[in-house]
Amino acid sequence: MPYVFTVMNAALAQDRIFKALADPSRRAIFESLTRGEAAVKDLTARFEISQPAVSQHLAALKEAGLVADRREGRRAYYRVEPDGMKPLIDWIAHYRAFWTEHVDRLARLLEEMDE
Repeated sequence: MPYVFTVMNAALAQDRIFKALADPSRRAIFESLTRGEAAVKDLTARFEISQPAVSQHLAALKEAGLVADRREGRRAYYRVEPDGMKPLIDWIAHYRAFWTEHVDRLARLLEEMDE
């Protein structure tokens, strides 16, 4: 049962990441944070969306585990969470191996058919 639970947790983490990054504004905010930590006020100035919208996007990114925040007085600063993309990277690695194997088999079959 622990394996099933682990697989389910991984799937939930992947779903949260995909949903968070599905929104173009969130992807842009996340990309901006890859260059370094930023305050909500600074992010709002970089994008043509309201401060409440930026805060909502950051909340979704945080819930997905992609960003972390810290408070300094009244300001909140956000940064990319280094391990946040791990579930997505693991998913991509799994399917990369899967498709590489299948494409290699297809190439061998096509070569055999040409002979």
